[in-house]
Amino acid sequence: MIREMTLPGLLALTPSGVVRWIDGLVLDARDRAIADEPLKAVVERARFLIDVGLDYLTLNRRVPTLSGGESQRIRLAAQLGAHLSGVLYVLDEPTIGLHPTDVEILLETLDALQARDNGVLMVEHDERVLRTADVLVDVGPGAGREGGEIVAAGLIEEVLADPASLTGRCLSGDRHRVRRAPRELSGQTFIALDGVNRHSIVDARARIPRGRLTVVTGVSGSGKSTLAIDVLRSAVVGGPGRFVDSVRGAEGLERFVVVDDKPIGKNPRSTPATYVKVWDHIRALFARLPEARVRGFGKSRFSFNVKGGRCEVCAGQGQLKLEMSFLPNAYVPCQACGGCRFNRQTSRVRWQGLSIADVLALSVREAVAVFDKVPKVKRALALLDEVGLGYLQLGQASPTLSGGEAQRVKLVGELLGRGRSDTVVVLDEPTIGLHMADVPHLLRVLHRLADSGATVVVIEHNLDVAREADWIIDMGPGAGAAGGGVVYQGSFEGLRDAPGSATGRYVRSRQQDHQGPGVDGV
Repeated sequence: MIREMTLPGLLALTPSGVVRWIDGLVLDARDRAIADEPLKAVVERARFLIDVGLDYLTLNRRVPTLSGGESQRIRLAAQLGAHLSGVLYVLDEPTIGLHPTDVEILLETLDALQARDNGVLMVEHDERVLRTADVLVDVGPGAGREGGEIVAAGLIEEVLADPASLTGRCLSGDRHRVRRAPRELSGQTFIALDGVNRHSIVDARARIPRGRLTVVTGVSGSGKSTLAIDVLRSAVVGGPGRFVDSVRGAEGLERFVVVDDKPIGKNPRSTPATYVKVWDHIRALFARLPEARVRGFGKSRFSFNVKGGRCEVCAGQGQLKLEMSFLPNAYVPCQACGGCRFNRQTSRVRWQGLSIADVLALSVREAVAVFDKVPKVKRALALLDEVGLGYLQLGQASPTLSGGEAQRVKLVGELLGRGRSDTVVVLDEPTIGLHMADVPHLLRVLHRLADSGATVVVIEHNLDVAREADWIIDMGPGAGAAGGGVVYQGSFEGLRDAPGSATGRYVRSRQQDHQGPGVDGV
């Protein structure tokens, strides 16, 4: 114990809390001589965490609870403390989970790295980051098999002027609202939560309209996920008592679905086709083919999970796992089946010239055309294409999907249920990994879900999503202990002038920076 502070107590503080405690330490000459250098090192590293926008995290925060963006920024803070030069830093979407106002802090951190003669290479979709890049490289023109080319490269002005660059067109303002006006709220039933107490949220009140699209905004760590997931789920499923004192307007709600970015499966057997349940229909189609009947092949013959039709060398996985004693496991294609998952006899049965393995190798967009006359298959695949996943292969192993891709596959799975008025669907930052041109596709699906009667709640920093909301709940005003309040709730238009709202301030600044129909005055 040091001056009444235990180690667990110190670890329960935020970085700024640690700095304040150290600044307030009163040490004699002997203790100061012993502790001076270690304390300076602790303060320096704590300030680095503050600099990358992570002051709302406590030092004892468990790593599995961190978002991808938070993990990257922690590693970035460690690199700041290393004082290295001549290093190339590669970052994969470090703005994930960051409020637009926090992006500025991140950019200042990257400037500090560059000032030490380091290079920074970023994969990013955030508009503010793209506009500050020294060199912008646009890869495309599409995704998956439709991409892989350098469409444009150079200064931001050069990319904006290049007609071949989709990113350039989006940055030039070619982005329109999907829905011109919010849905009517008069006479609408609201889920009313009173006396909300959970983590940093203390005695708050929130209103969520049923059958409408609500977007929860606020700075990183302000309590958005706590309100929209923990509190709302507890209120809908269990009623008042745990995290909320009073719940009204939740009568008749029976399902609470969280569409997050966790994998849709943990092994190669799980694929987009199996998750959205089109694989069963495709197998049944192959089993009805004349050649399959002649050979006595039933539906199970065309499953890569069942003995008989699958390749037994790889057990239908299409790849073999190599156990690496002190390294992560590695996978190599199965040489017996060439990675197609099925044995030779099964692959001889063909529909429109395609074997069952060929169908797995199709992209979603290709499969929409192939199964044009099979409604049960086409509908699900068309929805995957609508949310910007037309480039995925039907048989793509789920561990290879990004968090954003997995989230959108889950969203399609929910939408296939045609939406129900007894359902609350919560999405946690569904624009992760999405290009600006793909956001409208996602919004059309969210609007369709709300039009079907479902109550849709989206946790999001992207203002292109926020401006489409029927109702906004803005959390803050700060992060961690400085957050947890409902700063504003109402229409998006009213958010601009909400006192104490960081999101509102950013909306006003964006309105001043951007003019024209592309951003609709935002």
